[in-house]
Amino acid sequence: MGRKPVNATDITKAKNPDQRASLAALQRAAALARETAIQTNTSIVIEKDGKLVRISADELRRQASEEAKES
Repeated sequence: MGRKPVNATDITKAKNPDQRASLAALQRAAALARETAIQTNTSIVIEKDGKLVRISADELRRQASEEAKES
């Protein structure tokens, strides 16, 4: 309870190599969850600003399309 939350900058500077790699692993897992939701036409639930938000497969497709256009 008395511990300070860890942010992305803190993790990338961690002494433990597993902790340093954990951010990339979480990002890969999130991307795979989005891909799976699109393939199965299901929603995902994320936490945003302290609230749970449901994102539909259609919205995920729109986001993926926009990201593809930007790159």
